[in-house]
Amino acid sequence: MFTRTIRLLITYTLLFTILSGCALPGLSGPPAKTIKIGTFDFAESSIMGRMVKQMVERNTDLSVEMVDGLGSAIVQHKAMKSGDIDISATRYTGSELAGTLGMELVTDPQKAMNIVQTEFKEQFDQVWFDSYGFANSYAFTVTEELAKDKGLETVSDLESVASSLKLGVDSDWMKRPGIGYEAFKETYEFDFQKAYPMQVGLVYQAVDNGKMDVVLAYTTDGRLEAFNLTPLEDDKNFFPPYDASPVVRQETVEEHPEIKEVLQKLSGQISTEEMRKMNYQADVNMKEPSVVAKEFLEKNNYFE
Repeated sequence: MFTRTIRLLITYTLLFTILSGCALPGLSGPPAKTIKIGTFDFAESSIMGRMVKQMVERNTDLSVEMVDGLGSAIVQHKAMKSGDIDISATRYTGSELAGTLGMELVTDPQKAMNIVQTEFKEQFDQVWFDSYGFANSYAFTVTEELAKDKGLETVSDLESVASSLKLGVDSDWMKRPGIGYEAFKETYEFDFQKAYPMQVGLVYQAVDNGKMDVVLAYTTDGRLEAFNLTPLEDDKNFFPPYDASPVVRQETVEEHPEIKEVLQKLSGQISTEEMRKMNYQADVNMKEPSVVAKEFLEKNNYFE
């Protein structure tokens, strides 16, 4: 009886040892080839994060874990530096020039891109990839009806009618140094009848109700589609560029060089208009970002 008990204990011990060494789900933790993608807490970032995830998982043997809801560029930057995430799905040239790098804003998109790519490499050992193709920038917008009626295509076209138009803008923008309202008037040399600062979400309702004629919005905001608003070309390049790109830790690129090829497939493939339509699907039609991303990739055959 005693001998049999000893044999059973030895058998169970050996079995436990074997199982402990196997990569079974729930026993050995996450797989070694797992990368983490960080996103902001808005639809655009979430969509692009899922798009990168699906591309990586389709084209490599890597697993992807999403880290969502990172509230600011500062939070994402800290997460990248600490290694808590390997990829930032959406970083914007203008935001990082003024924020993370503490540099003066520039209006030339390619110059801004060159600066962030160089500085992020040298200062933080991170790879800033070329833009996806879209920019989430400021834009003065008007209704399609007003644009057609007054022949408005550029911001300069507003000059002849601005004195009779009411402008609705984000409260934070009004007094921003260099790119706020006072700087705008100096650059374009005209003023509106009155400018009304308000929460950014309210400007769309205001123009829809006829209380505002012109609203300052963002070029990829899905609500432009919902309210039939037409962005006017910033023909004097007043606003800095906010081209969107993924950013990856250099260590991650070295460990998994296949990621570089995957992300390069997305470079220049998504226009501002296409991103705006995808945001509309997520924000207005309440479609899951992962579904929006998948539909776009399938439409484009995963850029293969």
